[in-house]
Amino acid sequence: LSVCVAGRYIPPHLRNKDVSKNGFYSKSCGWNTAKDAYSSFGNNRGKSAFFNDRGNANRGRFEHGGFGGGGGGGNSRWVEESRDDGDWSKPTPRNERLEHELFSGSNTGINFEKYDDIPVEATGQNCPHHIESFQDVDMGEIVMGNIALSRYTRPTPVQKYAIPIVKSKRDLMACAQTGSGKTAAFLLPILSQIYADGPGEALNAAKENGKFGRRKQYPISLVLAPTRELALQIYDEARKFSYRSRVRPCVVYGGADIGQQIRDLERGCHLLVATPGRLVDMMERGKIGLDYCNYLVLDEADRMLDMGFEPQIRRIVEQDTMPHKGIRQTMMFSATFPKEIQILARDFLEEYIFLAVGRVGSTSENITQKVVWVEESDKRSFLLDLLSATGKDSLTLVFVETKKGADALEDFLYREGYACTSIHGDRSQRDREEALNQFRSGKCPILVATAVAARGLDISNVKHVINFDLPSDIEEYVHRIGRTGRVGNLGLATSFFNDKNGNITKDLLDILVEAKQEVPSWLESLAYEHQHKSSNRGRSKRFSGGFGARDYRQTAAGVNAGGFGGRGGRNQAGHGGTRGFGGGEDPV
Repeated sequence: LSVCVAGRYIPPHLRNKDVSKNGFYSKSCGWNTAKDAYSSFGNNRGKSAFFNDRGNANRGRFEHGGFGGGGGGGNSRWVEESRDDGDWSKPTPRNERLEHELFSGSNTGINFEKYDDIPVEATGQNCPHHIESFQDVDMGEIVMGNIALSRYTRPTPVQKYAIPIVKSKRDLMACAQTGSGKTAAFLLPILSQIYADGPGEALNAAKENGKFGRRKQYPISLVLAPTRELALQIYDEARKFSYRSRVRPCVVYGGADIGQQIRDLERGCHLLVATPGRLVDMMERGKIGLDYCNYLVLDEADRMLDMGFEPQIRRIVEQDTMPHKGIRQTMMFSATFPKEIQILARDFLEEYIFLAVGRVGSTSENITQKVVWVEESDKRSFLLDLLSATGKDSLTLVFVETKKGADALEDFLYREGYACTSIHGDRSQRDREEALNQFRSGKCPILVATAVAARGLDISNVKHVINFDLPSDIEEYVHRIGRTGRVGNLGLATSFFNDKNGNITKDLLDILVEAKQEVPSWLESLAYEHQHKSSNRGRSKRFSGGFGARDYRQTAAGVNAGGFGGRGGRNQAGHGGTRGFGGGEDPV
């Protein structure tokens, strides 16, 4: 048998063998390109995704070799092992190309020079004293260099308190508005500790596995996030703060090619950012071990614990090899922490400090909130009136409740001549990233979104948030309007209200009064009626004083609080029921 027919190459292991109808080798001595030939690779969701994904928008995120996730050689083992050699606290050589890629963008952090009066409460035993500047705490040469490259001049309020708490190896539950610098508040002290302590046993475990051909990774730090977009955003920040270090950050999330993510992991992973579903998948495939995970972060923790992610998080944290609480250090961050979630979170935290940071600049100063009565049948025409008044150059974010509703509204606006795009859980990861890029750049200044865009995403210069459909709970409302009024800018939030929104009436009134907004007389009347019809849930005080939550341990009720069973019917009308969140990766 000749080695090749018709000039095609035959792999050595297939030479002199019979041709199988289902094999890769075809009668023409080439590769069988039938679509089922690659179906066994990584359970890919798209056709030939294993091979085709190399050219897509994610390529730049995964093909960063060398130190700190950037610049340098491919998959060769000596590159990986050389990264782990030497003193982890000393910076590696500069890489000007990577430095420009990571730090050339403008600093989108809020200008806190005028926000020194933001109220902050820290409760818990022996709380460390807060800092006033980054120089007040020793975070090492690498971190301080990257802070300078990021053009961070002074810590934000959440950073002033969270950094010394994390550096003191204390568990933390931090409640602060989105856009307030939470990501850096946990990444900076965690990376500082990793640089100081080195890889420890995690390095030996990875090398031991490598001897037997198993490329299992043992991250030292794990950051869990509820959505793909937020995971990628945290990963991008981690790449900045791990520049010129031996720490290699990685990200894994659902909806993208798992084979590509596995290959990226195998090149080394010290800090892992993940969505819960994809992480469980990676653990069950034997690609990730959490035996030496010393730092656990749950970002947007209230959403993950209250919207169907709890079983997956318990699987990750309690039913595998992760060090127990008290041994590992655990941090939870969110803009809202209802008491029910605080009670549940006790299972993951040990002697924690509760940090509550007031809403940045106060909503009364930054965001004008308007609530208007609009019947369902009139919503589209009312929306067109708002958009024509806003101006075509302003970025407008329109929130709807369902994926089907997002598609329908996008089609309607497109037919009306508006440049718009949409983002929701049924769109592919590539489509979602493209939609966000078009919105940020102003190419499509109108973005129709489900709740997937409400949390954690840093989209600057959004002038107007429109709640085409109001959410069913007040926490979601707070997160949504937080998309505007960022970076110290003024913003406008308009919400369409009708008979369908009765369950949010009282909480919405409380928010408007607290923020010194104009309250429609009809809303006051409805809230009064609703309060007498329903039992007192005790939730109206949650946002008092400008905080997204207060430490329930400080109240008399908190002392005798039981387990998580006291949530009553909240899931039926709130996060869990109407939107149908199961344990899925990215429900909306």
